[in-house]
Order: sequence, then structure tokens, then C-alpha cells
Amino acid sequence: MNTRAAAANDFGHLVHQMPEAVLLPASAQDVAAMVRRAAGQGRRFAAQGRRHSVFGRAQARNGVVADMGRLRTIHAVQRDRVVVDAGATWREVVAATLPHGRTPPVLTDYLDLSVGGTLAVGGVGSATSRLGVVSDHVLELQVVTGRGEEVTCSPDRHPSLFDAVRGGLGQVGIITRATLRLVPAPKWVRRFLLFYPALATLLGDHRLLVNEHRFEGVQGAVLAAPAGGWTFRLDLTTQFTGDPPDDVALLAGLSDDRPRAQPSTLPYLDHLNRFNALEQVLRSNGQWWFPHPWLTTFVGDASVESVVGGELAELPPADLGPLGQVVVSPILREPVRSPLLRLPPDPVCYTFNLFRLPATDDAGEARRLVTANRAVYERVRDAGGTLYPVSAFPMSPADWRRHFGAAFGQLREAKHDHDPGHVLTPGYEVF
Repeated sequence: MNTRAAAANDFGHLVHQMPEAVLLPASAQDVAAMVRRAAGQGRRFAAQGRRHSVFGRAQARNGVVADMGRLRTIHAVQRDRVVVDAGATWREVVAATLPHGRTPPVLTDYLDLSVGGTLAVGGVGSATSRLGVVSDHVLELQVVTGRGEEVTCSPDRHPSLFDAVRGGLGQVGIITRATLRLVPAPKWVRRFLLFYPALATLLGDHRLLVNEHRFEGVQGAVLAAPAGGWTFRLDLTTQFTGDPPDDVALLAGLSDDRPRAQPSTLPYLDHLNRFNALEQVLRSNGQWWFPHPWLTTFVGDASVESVVGGELAELPPADLGPLGQVVVSPILREPVRSPLLRLPPDPVCYTFNLFRLPATDDAGEARRLVTANRAVYERVRDAGGTLYPVSAFPMSPADWRRHFGAAFGQLREAKHDHDPGHVLTPGYEVF
């Protein structure tokens, strides 16, 4: 019962769907056999990694859930790639690759997410500003389809399945193993926290930096100011192994409040672990187990100032919680090659995320914030923005069709080919 109850919960603590059974697979063959069995019994099936969904997307009411945590082997590290089982976390991946001086080119900001769960939604991190999402750097995938078939796919082998699985929300295949691209790992990261008086100034420097490629990571945040209003912050990182970079050249022409700048140099692994301190605080004060009604979207450059400015004018800082923040970070669209990750058409887009960390576990307050998320999303969508699907509010099949737009036909065809019984991942309610 405890295993089933755990599978009926996730990081969002908002949706609770009790499965009939939980599978603890020791191999991809176990996953395939259970998918076939679930299909034969008319049950639904979902895979769970670290259960960091925020709205029950990896749950399966009265169905079967696979806890992929036992499939976490890191196979041989080669110069340009590593093969990992889907239940491995990014923390485990870098622990295996860094001794060889290698790293994935794009990593999630939080390392305790599973590889399979990340690739199913795309995966956004600091390097996304110039290198695309995590799923753009996958070389090959082993998946179990909704027919219970084990298939290896890549850009050259079953490419339509490969494109339907990366960012495909688990709708046509469960990832069991991934071959990830590796690049040389730096030894150090030079980091700058810069502060701005207004959103327009922050966005101006976003545009300058993302187009000039001065930094490997460009991320922005809007924080509640102690005296009221908002503080605008830019988080810039550049990597190096030998001589440190020239700070003056890196920061030339920027419009930040330079006396407030906070430069630092830290080992690469310490940079990857930069969110550990926040996690420890949330665990120590109990907020880790409170509801997390997060909203994650993408907004095009043409509308970002009006959209974000309009939302900030109406957003009570209390709705974020004392440790929450608004994230506004630029993304070059051209490197994003995962076709089911939907972005606005602008050459530069922005994440616009409400990372709400409520100071209460009140269920009524959580429901209010979920309702508020839906309203914000509709305004973003009406302004030409799109959804990053790890968001806390319900979506109907019609919503998903509108979300995927021209790519929906590709996903629907893959569903017909690989999961005609609609066995997989019901929590998204795409079909």
C-alpha cells in the first residue's frame, strides 16, 4: 500500500491518482512485458522517475505505474557519449562522466531529475540559452512502445519514433535507455549576478548577450523586493579550464547597476549543484512537501515585455511565496531541434515561469493558484506564447491540440502506430 501511495503523489502534491499496481522493473524486458499485460487488461500505464511532476502527469488511476528507479546503470563512458538507463539521475550521470573530463552539453538546473523523465519533456537548463534543450543532445534512445515492443531509435533508425519520444510526454514510448552526447568538461565557472532597475533594461541585456554568445549560461529572475515591487536579476556564467576570462570584456556595454554586481568563481561541479542549498532550506522548513503550483511557459521576443510586464503588474508577490521567483530567460530558437517542444516563432524566445513556493500547505490556497495558472497561461497563449508542459493546471485534449499546433499530426500518427490502444501516460490527457 505504501508503494502505491507513493506512486499516487509527486513533487506538486496537487494530484493524487492511486494505481492498481506498481512495477519495480529490473530490465526493459520487464517494462515491455507489463505494458503488454496492461494493454491486454485494458489498463493504462505510466513510468515514474523521481516523481518531480507537479500535476500528476506520471500517475495512472487504477492502472500500472513503473518505478524506473531500479533502472539506473551508467554504462561505459566514451569520449563523445555515454549510455545510461532511464532511471539514472543527472547527478549520477555527471558523477560518472566528470572523472573522464566529460559532461553533457546541456544539463537541467536541478540534478536530481531522472534522465528518462527529462527527455520526455525536453529539459531546460542554463545552457539552453544558446545550445537548445537536453533532448536536442540525445544520440539514441531505447524505448518500449505502447504495443509492448522494444525499439531502438535515433535520427537514422526509426526517426519518426525518435522525434515523437523526445518531448513527447510519454505518449508513444517509455524511455528505458539513452545514449547522451558528451563534450569536454570545464574545471571552473565564472559567475556574475547582475541587478537591474527595470524589466526593459534586463531584457535589453538579455538580447545583447544571447546574440553575442559571450556566456554559456544566461538566465534572468524577478524577485520580490523587501520594500515592495520587484528586483530584476541576471545570472551569467562562463566556463574555463586555464586562464580566467576577462571580466571587463565580458561585462562591457551592459546596463546593470554595476556596484551591486556579485562576481564569483567556483568549480564546475559546485555550479551544477547550486540549487542544493535551496533544497536543503525547503526540506528543513517543510516547504518541500507543500504544494508546488508551478507555471512554465515560453514567450516570444516581440511580446515578452508586454506579457511579463502585464503579469508582474497583477501578480501579488505573496503568490510566489517567500522563496519563490519569476524566471525570465532567453533562448535562441535555432538550436532547439526537438520538434514536439513547442516554441513561439521568434528567433529569440524567453522562458516565463512562476516558481511558486507557498509558505502554507492549505489545499484551498493551492487550488486558487492552480486556477490563477490557467488564467496566466491563456493570456500567454493568446499573445503567441506556448507551454512548457511541466505546469500545474489541467489541459484538455483540445488544449493539447492547440498547443502542439502543426506538430500534433506527427504526434497523433505516432500514437496510432506505436500506442493504438492508448495505454501510455494518461496523466497528460492528450488523447
